[in-house]
Amino acid sequence: MQPARRPGGRSARVRTAVHEAVMDLLGEADWDSLSIAEVAERSGVHQATVYRRWGTLSALIDDVVTERLSQASPMPDTGSLRGDLEAYAVRLAEDVAGPLGGLYVRAAQVGTRADDSPVYMADRAAQLQAMLDRAVERGERPPTLLELLEVVIAPIYYHAIFFSRPVGPEHARSLVGRLLSLPVSGPRSRSSR
Repeated sequence: MQPARRPGGRSARVRTAVHEAVMDLLGEADWDSLSIAEVAERSGVHQATVYRRWGTLSALIDDVVTERLSQASPMPDTGSLRGDLEAYAVRLAEDVAGPLGGLYVRAAQVGTRADDSPVYMADRAAQLQAMLDRAVERGERPPTLLELLEVVIAPIYYHAIFFSRPVGPEHARSLVGRLLSLPVSGPRSRSSR
């Protein structure tokens, strides 16, 4: 007879404690002063365990961002391309302007300097591509993922990073309008993106 497994168990408790410690520490101090040693001490999880599970501080932050985004900002499915894009853009603008916005912006900045894209960026790209693929299945002609990144997502982050002025809902919708007004160079299908 095998022992019963507890839902979540120790691994889930460790992840929760470490994530909470990261968020607490980021709320109290500058990102640059954060260390795995501090996270381990605050969480009550041995430093070796943190290193074994995440390896680097960047990987840990990436895991925190991935978890927070998946909980707070699931991909919309409104039934139309415009509806999906507008809902996503407005939510992204809210996320960047919200209490965790600094974490998302900083994680994106750090990710652009790393050799490999952070998991949350790869996950988000896959989710966005799935949203665009749904539009193709409905017979719509969506932009490419690169066009979405350049015309909608990048300006939202740019405003937060360089202007310290978040994009509001109307501005987010206008970016989507700009994206959808781009000329379509030919039939778009999954294989062309």
